[in-house]
Amino acid sequence: MLSYQHAYHAGNLADVHKHAALAIALDRMVQKDKPLSYFETHAGRGLYHLDSAEALKTGEAAQGIARAAPWFVPDHPYARALAQIRQTHGDTAYPGSPLIAAALLRPFDSMTLAELHPAENAALRAALPDRYTQVVQEDGAAMVLSRTPPDPRRGFLLIDPSYEVKTDYDRIPDLVAKLHRKWNVGVIMLWYPILTSGLQLPMVRSLRATFPEALSHEVRFPPARPGHGMTGSGLFVVNPPFGLAEETTRLTPFFAAL
Repeated sequence: MLSYQHAYHAGNLADVHKHAALAIALDRMVQKDKPLSYFETHAGRGLYHLDSAEALKTGEAAQGIARAAPWFVPDHPYARALAQIRQTHGDTAYPGSPLIAAALLRPFDSMTLAELHPAENAALRAALPDRYTQVVQEDGAAMVLSRTPPDPRRGFLLIDPSYEVKTDYDRIPDLVAKLHRKWNVGVIMLWYPILTSGLQLPMVRSLRATFPEALSHEVRFPPARPGHGMTGSGLFVVNPPFGLAEETTRLTPFFAAL
């Protein structure tokens, strides 16, 4: 299924959680003068505008980054990435994870981004016209399995499905386990929604049983609108960079106060 359009949800509270953690992790990793391989399985279009008809229709960005921006001091890596993108694309621009990564990675790092939706893929290519970035229109899981372990082996993978296909919850624990066996030094970050239905719970239990030393961080927030089933955001990180646990924990009180 290819009906999901993140333009309606860009900059929501789940994005704030996920993108802040992503920026922190990459900022920590680029402190070492060693190249990185960066991958995404569900990259999206990369660049959104919060004054678009889609964003205004749901109002999720108004409840998300518009309220959360003051949480981050100017030198926070998430704030730096936002500022850099807006300097280029305007004050209403909001970067998806590919542009956040591009803002923080270095010219000698590599990016491989999978996006299956044809229109989103085309928009992503336009947003990232960079010779160091490879954008592929492939199934994200198949792409990353075929390209790991990468060269250089040091690297980061973001798995960020829409969970529009409900069997994703069943498949992800096996995917993460396979990737870790192939690429045991890779940082693997999975995002998932926290749902009133609890659909995510078996997946999270399975991941925690397989990777007891991984970082698991969840935040709760009010539903975007009455009856909306997502009431929080979760991150599961295998091989988390040093300091990521402490930095994500600092975010928890902000979400709790909403």
